[in-house]
Amino acid sequence: MITDNKIQQAFAKYNLELDDEQVKKEVAALLANHLEENNTIAVKKFLLNSVELTTLKTTDSEDSVMRFVEKVNQFDDVYPELGHVATVCVYPCFASICHDTLENDEVEIACVAACFPSSQSFIEVKIAETALALKDGATEIDIVQSVGKFLAGDYETVADEIAELKEVCGDRKLKVILETGCLKIASNIKKASILAMYAGADYIKTSTGKLEPAATPEAAYVMCQAIKEYYEETGIQIGFKPAGGMKTVEDALKYYTIVKEVLGEAWLTNTMLRLGTSSLANKLLSDIQGETIQFF
Repeated sequence: MITDNKIQQAFAKYNLELDDEQVKKEVAALLANHLEENNTIAVKKFLLNSVELTTLKTTDSEDSVMRFVEKVNQFDDVYPELGHVATVCVYPCFASICHDTLENDEVEIACVAACFPSSQSFIEVKIAETALALKDGATEIDIVQSVGKFLAGDYETVADEIAELKEVCGDRKLKVILETGCLKIASNIKKASILAMYAGADYIKTSTGKLEPAATPEAAYVMCQAIKEYYEETGIQIGFKPAGGMKTVEDALKYYTIVKEVLGEAWLTNTMLRLGTSSLANKLLSDIQGETIQFF
């Protein structure tokens, strides 16, 4: 069990009192100074390889998910020079379909689990769903922190749930979604980031994409600062995943620029930086190829 005393000791190591207006100014300055230099084909190819190609629709079916995964298989043949997306991301009940259909062993199978997107259920249910997804072939798990408990100040329960789910995952990666739009202020985002990392997150992720606002550059900046400080304190490198609200290539370039400037080159790999999106892959591909393409 992660006791409240241990949590408070962890919090005490970091500056959690952030000024939201100052964060906005720092992000604006960072992007004004560095965004355009990253607007290159090479960066767009990297971002395409960092995409977690996602289908999380109420209308998903075994047939639709199979077709979705087949597109990833076909991409290797049609665009062999462009590599591949990092991950396919689906609901847990489709893990076995992905496992049976996916031909590229380098593409991960991520499942949103633990009662995504609300995380409003019993820990026993969350554990069972996570374990079943892993049994059926998931190689990564995305969960949502218990946002209501976090906002109520019940940090011990939030941390314990993350730790228990990480134990279920073992050596497979656990991404913890903070749902930053619900956290509202930079101080809460920083605190939730630190809490998730100390509890065992392998990645911290902005949003489910089911609520607005989803990912924002300001939230990303605060989370990356937290990752940097955590790395300096512990030597543990945590990945970052913005998700939701990425509608344009420029949006993706903004997150790349923030990661590059705050965290540095060690995070510019498709194991450390992921983009959770269902529409951006086609836009990146179109920019790279210089024509409108609707492949995925």
